[in-house]
Amino acid sequence: MRHDSSGTLAGWENIECDVDDGSRWLGNAVDRSLKRVLDIVIAVTLLVVLAPLILIIAATIKLESSGPAFYRCRRVGCGGREFDMLKFRKMHDGAQGPALVSWEDERFTRLGPFLAGTKLDEIPQLWNVLRGQMSLVGPRPEDAGFVELHPVEYGVIHIVRPGITGLSQLAFARESMVLDPQDRVGHYVNAILPQKVAIDQLYASRRSVAMDLRILGWTARAVIWRRAVAVHRRTGDLTLRAPRTEALPVAIGRVQA
Repeated sequence: MRHDSSGTLAGWENIECDVDDGSRWLGNAVDRSLKRVLDIVIAVTLLVVLAPLILIIAATIKLESSGPAFYRCRRVGCGGREFDMLKFRKMHDGAQGPALVSWEDERFTRLGPFLAGTKLDEIPQLWNVLRGQMSLVGPRPEDAGFVELHPVEYGVIHIVRPGITGLSQLAFARESMVLDPQDRVGHYVNAILPQKVAIDQLYASRRSVAMDLRILGWTARAVIWRRAVAVHRRTGDLTLRAPRTEALPVAIGRVQA
């Protein structure tokens, strides 16, 4: 199983427009409606169930460092429209510096590494799901600067809502293991990002409620049992990776105050 960077899913720019069969169009419409219902039902349920945890995390962030409990990062979503993606704040308010950070980074609050390592900082994105800006499952929303590097490919990816979890999120949950410590940004742009783009195009072309349910199941396995998941580059099949010793992951993206 692999997710290498060789090739792209070129020529799929008109995926939606190529559908000329009425029954297939109806099936796609039903699937999209079911996906949205699934998003709303699960997001509301999780927000209610996790409400005490959300309050505890927010209060802890406020108590240990000045600044807001939530951080808004600008990302590109469905249709190429930008939106503010919510996260729990992991760094000191107003933190500046390199985009890539390690667990020892002095910009982190004391709670920051824990939030990043457990993915609890992603919980507020359930609000983005309710607003229709995101889905539970979909391509990971990227910074506009990265999107500009692959405009044609993101034209395909952005026909669907970005997701809290997805194929590329599972495949690269521990991408710090392969990032060059001497040039993390350059290595990410030249080696990792093209692989993510290819996998996200694969999802956009084959998405379905059944696929989303499989991805949610594998995400739960990865989060609860802390197991790495392998994503087949060409088919999107999911399997468990063989256990191995791993370095601490590195957070990717803009500095999160």
